[in-house]
Amino acid sequence: MNDIKVPEMGESIVEGTISKWHVKVGDSVNVGDVLAELETDKVNIEISAEQAGVVGQLLRAEGDTVAVGETIGVIGGEAAASAPAAAAPSAAPAAEPVAPVVQEQKPAVAASTPAAAPASADAASISATPAARKLARERGIDLTQVQSNDPLGRIRQEDIAAHGTAVSAAVPAAVPAPQAPAASAPAAEPGKPAERRKMSRRRITIAKRLVEAQHTAAMLTTFNEVDMTAILDVRKRRKQAFQEKHEVGLGFMSFFTKAVIGALKAFPLLNAEIQGDEILVKQYYDIGIAVSAKEGLVVPVVRDADRLSFAQIEKEIGDLAGKARANTLGLNDLQGGTFTITNGGVFGSLLSTPILNAPQVGILGMHKIQIRPVAINATEMENRPMMYIALSYDHRIVDGSEAVRFLVTVKELLEDPESLLLEG
Repeated sequence: MNDIKVPEMGESIVEGTISKWHVKVGDSVNVGDVLAELETDKVNIEISAEQAGVVGQLLRAEGDTVAVGETIGVIGGEAAASAPAAAAPSAAPAAEPVAPVVQEQKPAVAASTPAAAPASADAASISATPAARKLARERGIDLTQVQSNDPLGRIRQEDIAAHGTAVSAAVPAAVPAPQAPAASAPAAEPGKPAERRKMSRRRITIAKRLVEAQHTAAMLTTFNEVDMTAILDVRKRRKQAFQEKHEVGLGFMSFFTKAVIGALKAFPLLNAEIQGDEILVKQYYDIGIAVSAKEGLVVPVVRDADRLSFAQIEKEIGDLAGKARANTLGLNDLQGGTFTITNGGVFGSLLSTPILNAPQVGILGMHKIQIRPVAINATEMENRPMMYIALSYDHRIVDGSEAVRFLVTVKELLEDPESLLLEG
C-alpha cells in the first residue's frame, strides 16, 4: 500500500485545494502518472504517483482544502485494490465507487462525534490554518461558527480554543446554526437574476495580500508623465531588424525595466525592504513584472535584470507571461522580487495608483499612450505620444522627495533612450 500525500510546496505554502482528480477508484496507474491537481496560494501543482498500482481509495474530494503531508488517497497492488469493492455493502461495479467512497467518509466522522453539529458545506471555503482545522475536527467544531480575531479574517488555533467552551455549552442550540449565514449574508432582490461564485484560493490570497499591504505600509503615490516620442522612434527604426536578429519583438517593457534599474541604482532605498527595525537594501535587481492570468494577477520575476540585454529581457518576460497564462509557473518564478512594474495601459488605463507588492517598498505603474498637445516652448505646441506613470512607495523608509526624484529619473531615462545603455 502507498499513501497519496500532499507534497511539500515551499516554506510559505502550508495548504492547498484539490481542484481536480485525474483518477478514480479502481484505475491502474504507473509511476509518474498525474493523480490530482492542487491549487495553492501561488501556483497549481500536480501530484504524481510514486509507485505503480491500483487506486484503492480517494479520501478527499474535489474542492476540499488539504494540508501539506496529509494523506488524500491510497494506491495498492492488484489484490489490495479489490478490498474496497468487496467491503462495500452493495455489489457495485468497480468503476463506480468514486462518489460512494468520498461520501461515506463524512457520515462516519459525524457518527463518531454525535455531540458535534454537522459541518457546514461552506467550511472548506473558510480561511483557517491547518492547525486550526485539525483542532476543529478533533473537537467537532464547525468553522463557520468560529469568530476570528485575526485582522485578515483567518481562523487560528487560539480562535478554536477560545470557541471550544462555548460550543460545548450550547450543543443543543447548534442544530439551527446553518441558517445563521443566510441571515447575515443579504440575498439578492427577489425576482432579480444573481449568481453566487466561490472565490478561488488564488483570488482569496490576492485579496488578503492587497489589504495587508494597505494596512501595514504607509503607502503614497506620486505621478509624472513621459514623452514617448524617442522610444517610439527607436522602435520604428529598429523593430524589424531586432525581430530578425533576436526572434523576439522589441516592446516597451525592456525600456521600462532598464529605466527602473537605472533609477534604483541612484535611489537604492526603493530596492529595499523593512525587516523588523532594520532596512535590508538589496544590491541586485530582480524585477517583478505583473501579468494578468485567468485566475488573477501574478508577478513572475526577471532575475538579475541589470545583467540582461534588451532582447534577453523581452524573451524572459515573454516566457514568464506564457507560463502565467498556461498556469505552469513554478514557485521559483514568483519568489524574491525586489521591485515591481505593472502595465495597466494594455487594458486602456489612463491613470491608476498601483498597490505595493509586499514586502517590496516600490511599484511602478505604466499606462496608456495617448496623443496630447504639449507645450514645446513658450510659443509652440505639438501633439505628442504621452504616458502617465505612477510610483507607489512605502513612506516608512522612502521620503517623498526621494520618490519624486526616482520617478523623474525614470522619466529622463525613457525620454533619452540612449542613456539607458549607460545608466540601465
